[in-house]
Amino acid sequence: MKAERVEHMAGGNGHALIRHILGKEELKDKGRLYAEVTLEPGCSVGYHTHHNESETYYILSGEGNYDDDGRIRPVKAGDITYTPDGHSHGLSNSGTENLVFMALIIYD
Repeated sequence: MKAERVEHMAGGNGHALIRHILGKEELKDKGRLYAEVTLEPGCSVGYHTHHNESETYYILSGEGNYDDDGRIRPVKAGDITYTPDGHSHGLSNSGTENLVFMALIIYD
């Protein structure tokens, strides 16, 4: 399982810690990411648009603010977000503990 630290992910604040669950070979050209992502307090994934793909987040722990096409809503453990092709989103850790979530990007 490959792990990496990405600074200013999608233009966000701080860094994201990513543990890739499946790689390119396992995804078989059906998607580009299946990973556990950790955002430490104050860190975020910047607001970005998906093209020819969708992204789903499943929040495992912590809490944050999810920007869904410009509408901000709180998220916590057990919440699911979905960003379809052509839409935009971002996520920030607004809590005092790590925000941990699963991220899945599949091609449309």
